Amino acid sequence: MATSAAPRDFRENFSRHGFTWLDLAPFVLIVALYVLADSYVPLGTQIITMIIFALSLDLVLGYGGVESMGQAALYGAGAYAAGIFALRVSPEPILGILVAGVVGAIVALVTGPVVLRARGITLVMMTLAVATMMLELANAMQWLTGGADGLYGFEMKPLLGLFSFDLNGHTAYWYAAALFLIVFLVCKAIVNSPFGLTIRGIRENPVRMQLLGVPVLRRLIMLYAISGFFAGVAGGLSAQVTQIVALDSFSFILSGNVLVMLILGGTGSLNGAILGAILFVVVSDRAAAVSPFHWLFALGIGLILTVRYAPRGLVGLFQGRARDR
Repeated sequence: MATSAAPRDFRENFSRHGFTWLDLAPFVLIVALYVLADSYVPLGTQIITMIIFALSLDLVLGYGGVESMGQAALYGAGAYAAGIFALRVSPEPILGILVAGVVGAIVALVTGPVVLRARGITLVMMTLAVATMMLELANAMQWLTGGADGLYGFEMKPLLGLFSFDLNGHTAYWYAAALFLIVFLVCKAIVNSPFGLTIRGIRENPVRMQLLGVPVLRRLIMLYAISGFFAGVAGGLSAQVTQIVALDSFSFILSGNVLVMLILGGTGSLNGAILGAILFVVVSDRAAAVSPFHWLFALGIGLILTVRYAPRGLVGLFQGRARDR
């Protein structure tokens, strides 16, 4: 009796916290890629970095309804923080990634009280303005950031003092995978917590939530800071793996790319953010290999088809078909 009750308790706890067996799929793919396609490990690291970045935007856009077009401001802040910390303080990777996340959260906390008071197109333009200002600031502070030449010349210490960042990218890959696991579990806990349910309520009807006594602006700022931390982690991870940080870390293109990832996969779904990031990076890589000058055409076609036939993203399309059955 005890042995049969244990699996049942495990399944109940598994589902109670919002987990499904589909949540295991990304981690199965991570292991499968390493075992079956070792030469694609660097691409896998890039995919994982973009997944973390997409999850950060999904928290504020998909769950909080904050229409941000300047997520690159938080990503770039984390990237430069990790690079500067490694170059001038310590090349310890774990400490550096924490610094990157904290700096991303600080930028969100500083800009959030101003940006999050706006709505609609005003909010979109203000988030975009913040990213533009961060780009110009990084360009002007050449003595610290390297300006247009970028920040380079730093190397990372072996991870945990044991695993060096090798040219094949194996250490970086598993390092990124571990960070992704932590970020995903924390995001899952947040969206299924009372705080996460409150955020969804604010997304649906902020006026009603305010009448119920919920401090709407304060909750959104808190969510924005959490998102900033994860975006900073993604930027810091990119900096540590590539060992270079460029001004395009703050670019509008990067903010647009991560938004496309969410549109492809589906907003308001962690699995949608993961699927969208995988599709975006893989299709971009394969299309660029076929046609280096016209690879955006493939992404454009995919985006048009998704918006036309799956307005809630591919995850929403799959969920709709499952309900129909």
